[in-house]
Amino acid sequence: MVLLVHHSISPQSRKIRLMMSEKKMLFVLKEEEPWNISADICKLNPSGELPIFIFDGNIICGNYAITEYLEEAYPEPHLLLGSAKQRAEIRRLTDWFDNKFYNEVYKYIVFEKIYKRFRDGAAPDSRILKAGLNNLQYHLEYIDWLSERNNYLAGQEVSLADITAAAHLSVIDYLGDVPWEDHKSAKLWYSKMKSRPSFKELLKDTIKGIFPAKHYTNLDF
Repeated sequence: MVLLVHHSISPQSRKIRLMMSEKKMLFVLKEEEPWNISADICKLNPSGELPIFIFDGNIICGNYAITEYLEEAYPEPHLLLGSAKQRAEIRRLTDWFDNKFYNEVYKYIVFEKIYKRFRDGAAPDSRILKAGLNNLQYHLEYIDWLSERNNYLAGQEVSLADITAAAHLSVIDYLGDVPWEDHKSAKLWYSKMKSRPSFKELLKDTIKGIFPAKHYTNLDF
């Protein structure tokens, strides 16, 4: 049995959960607040970051390390698939969302609305939120462009790129900050991702004191 130390607002944690669900793995979850990491968690992962993957007394830390392990140890279905060139594109887009989107959108919106509230007891800075929402428009335009050319972001089949992008967007969507009506192609792509069985448990997640957007669990939104 696998134990995943996670939190529902951690997009990297959500990505690993989606991967394991796609691969039909059995796992249990232990929640840890990312803004208040305990000393015990730092002993498991000195970086103090989530998620942490534990099985049979073994510990794997780091988003990319866990991702690569899952692809090697549980190859069906492949989420890094296709030719070497196609896999490179999947990795490029995975990195895009795990780094560029995370730094330009997630940190501006989720840190302001959630981290500051629970860590500092402070209100969000409207200027920072506005910058994050402006950045989000740019990323949604890119998703529009990608999804108009393929069935999915990196090709004709679901891949790690889609899993990663959907994991990040799902947190922003929980807060109701994604302007879906302005991005029809991105909305159609996300609707396909949201309707996958692997998404079912994610859509049950709640954040204490913060209610999800009304459409969050609606598959036909």
